[in-house]
Amino acid sequence: MSLRILKAGLLDTIQDQGRYGFGATGLNPSGAMDPAALTVANLLTGNAPGTAALEMHFPAPVIFFAADALFALSGADFDPHLDDQPIPAHTPVLTRAGAILTFRRPVWGAWCYLTVHGGFRLTSWMGSCSTHLAAQCGGWQGRKLCAGDALPFQGYPDYSGLLPGKGHRLFPWRGAAGAVYPAEPVIRFLPGPEYPLLDEPSGARLETSAWRVARQADRMGYPLDGPLLALRQPLELISTGVIRGTLQLLPNGRVLILMADCQTTGGYPRIGCVIGADLPVLAQIRPGQRVRLQCTDLPAAYQEYRAQQQTLRQLKWGCIFRLREAGLLDRAPREG
Repeated sequence: MSLRILKAGLLDTIQDQGRYGFGATGLNPSGAMDPAALTVANLLTGNAPGTAALEMHFPAPVIFFAADALFALSGADFDPHLDDQPIPAHTPVLTRAGAILTFRRPVWGAWCYLTVHGGFRLTSWMGSCSTHLAAQCGGWQGRKLCAGDALPFQGYPDYSGLLPGKGHRLFPWRGAAGAVYPAEPVIRFLPGPEYPLLDEPSGARLETSAWRVARQADRMGYPLDGPLLALRQPLELISTGVIRGTLQLLPNGRVLILMADCQTTGGYPRIGCVIGADLPVLAQIRPGQRVRLQCTDLPAAYQEYRAQQQTLRQLKWGCIFRLREAGLLDRAPREG
């Protein structure tokens, strides 16, 4: 049993937490653009935090449920409707087979995640089920999803008695994902190795300017529109390791923030790196939206990350309690 793509979206792929440990071979981790939203969607459906999910950009796909399913949406709000009835994000939804899920307009955010209880039946590649588009491996046949693709469930529980006479059922609790995303996005970064080489005006502009995420933003990187920056003197670098969140200063003076599908090495000056707690916030900023940058230090970065992980741990145990109370975690999956 499965869900089927009736109409493909702009970029729908399978993503989990990514594959790590292969950077020396040139293989980047890939993985979910918003790791916090991936975690929230999985916790709401009783899965392990890093279970592979369907990552969607807008325009999003039209999805047909070929079997009863417990699913959840997290991350961006694309105004989801199930059989033409609006449903909320960050809430478990139990639906009957035959239901159609659509997304009508982008309300907030850039990346939305759909998980089903038990996950999808996928083949792991190098320790991960994330789609690696450049290598054409992982995920679903190594590519973005197309109309007609059917994602099989990893077994499916018997939901008999939980949907009497109803097409779908919303459960009366929500994941408090709002704590992860502030109303005014300020992206904090740690100074990079070449940060001290910025000239004085550029160092000030980096934090005082109102930047915009450029239209060319994608899974590889978010270019920023704003003032041009410069170094104190010309510099040539040998290519060195880079990671998601690295702020690179391009030769034309623009700033580029590397994202989930970034390369493993680069030769541009590394003027900073976004802290882990702010990567989900950054991922959900759409092209054309404003963002501010703020320099911070390592103790503050650790503190913010610990606070975010504590919020997610509290959500985990709250979801386990609620799902057990509703009788959803005690239903043995059947193969289908």
